[in-house]
Amino acid sequence: MVSEFFTGIRYLGRGFGYWRRRPGLMALGLVPGLIALALLAAAIVPLLLNLGGIIAWATPFADGWAPFWRDALRTAIGVVTAMAVLALASVTFTALTLLIGDPFYQRIWRAIETDLGGDVPEGDGGFLVALGESIRLIALGALVALLALAMGFVPLVGAPLAAVASVLLTGRLLARELTGRALNARDVPSVERSRLFAGRRARLLGFGAATQLCFMVPLGAVFIMPTAVAGATVLARDLLHERSSTAARHA
Repeated sequence: MVSEFFTGIRYLGRGFGYWRRRPGLMALGLVPGLIALALLAAAIVPLLLNLGGIIAWATPFADGWAPFWRDALRTAIGVVTAMAVLALASVTFTALTLLIGDPFYQRIWRAIETDLGGDVPEGDGGFLVALGESIRLIALGALVALLALAMGFVPLVGAPLAAVASVLLTGRLLARELTGRALNARDVPSVERSRLFAGRRARLLGFGAATQLCFMVPLGAVFIMPTAVAGATVLARDLLHERSSTAARHA
């Protein structure tokens, strides 16, 4: 399981390799990320800047407390709330970027598929499929954010528990979404996709967690997105190949 987790991380490293092999194409993938970042920043930055005031307004019962305990409570709530907001922002960024940048990422995906060899499908699911998956990703991201927020109030271990849970759960969502292009193009249904991932959960989690951690670095989401698309394409192709090899052995 641990080795599979680190194998998943290495797929993100393989994605970085395409910056050397196809620098122009990968650089083109930065454009939709910059657009999505600008849209999200317009909503999130004012929220984070005013978070202290919002929390003070939401906790009037603490006004009469000793300053140390009042500030400790509000700081803890602020940290947990910020983590929940960032978790939701991460999946929203991914959904928006993939939707806005569909033509860009289709070129990256197709180039990598061609490099990997074999039959390259003509389509990748279409805009309506991408829109539906983006909406689904944002909805699931909201649930993860609420879960992280709830975990944050566990005494003593709440904040670190919420941080780890949000990285792992959000990472898993990102991995499933990013591998979707190669699977949609091959008309792999949701049930079959779940079976495909079932035996490789740790690998999927390793790739997704590494991607999510990179997203948390300032401007990391913009620069990592083309890398993540490339790495996810290789990951999806390997999973499909392993499934075909297993089926052939049991035939």
